[in-house]
Amino acid sequence: MLAKQPLPTKDIRQVSPFILLHHAGPTNHNPDKDRPRLSPHPHRGFEPVTFLFQGKIHHKDSLGNEGFLNAGDVQWMTSGKGIIHSEGPSAEFMEEGGNFELIQLWVNLPRAHKMTDPKYQHLTKDTMPVLTEEGIEMQLVAGNYRGKVGAASTFSPMLAMMVTFEAGAKTFFEVPETYNALLYVLDGEININETTVEKLNMATFDHEGEGIDFEAITQGKLLLLAGEPIQEPLSTYGPFVMNYPAELKQAITDYELGLMGVLED
Repeated sequence: MLAKQPLPTKDIRQVSPFILLHHAGPTNHNPDKDRPRLSPHPHRGFEPVTFLFQGKIHHKDSLGNEGFLNAGDVQWMTSGKGIIHSEGPSAEFMEEGGNFELIQLWVNLPRAHKMTDPKYQHLTKDTMPVLTEEGIEMQLVAGNYRGKVGAASTFSPMLAMMVTFEAGAKTFFEVPETYNALLYVLDGEININETTVEKLNMATFDHEGEGIDFEAITQGKLLLLAGEPIQEPLSTYGPFVMNYPAELKQAITDYELGLMGVLED
């Protein structure tokens, strides 16, 4: 399955604290085909987050967690000092067939928490607050918004929402002025702050204002992310996100020594 990668690009290395965004799908799977699945692989120093928009996922990790996600669910994993995991469409989904679509996001961890104990949060759709306005629905995954509190526990202040909208819908996304923000359009066409953003495009906002004027041109869906920037050095290599190159070398050594655990697919 090919994935779109709006972050990072040659022009934008990060929108701190967000350092990678992959959009996989939408693709249609026929029943009883081979299951595309990622082999077990390690992470350290950040939080891999999966927003499942369509389909079903099966997750396993070296902590012994096993999760089955349905459309609208979110998997918020803290790799911390090291975790090994594997995920892909579930056996149930592949027997049924259907559409599959997700976003994987990498959220940086502050230096003080890069070597924290790993953990896994399976956030089902029914545990996340939903805010509605005329023609728009906002599923609050993380952060505080209009008196509601998202289900995810995070290590730095941020806001994450899965948003669906109808043509003509209007709102004002309230974003703290100290936050960086990005908005990725999975489907549809919108106007934000008098700029048109089409399907499969991302808009970024530095911490210069207090929000985003939004108007939907067509129906669609988007992911809104905002967070307090982490003002620290960033050094990355493959599945590891640390502050300095020497820490990346140590991560590779620790993985090879089995210190991040073991997971058999």
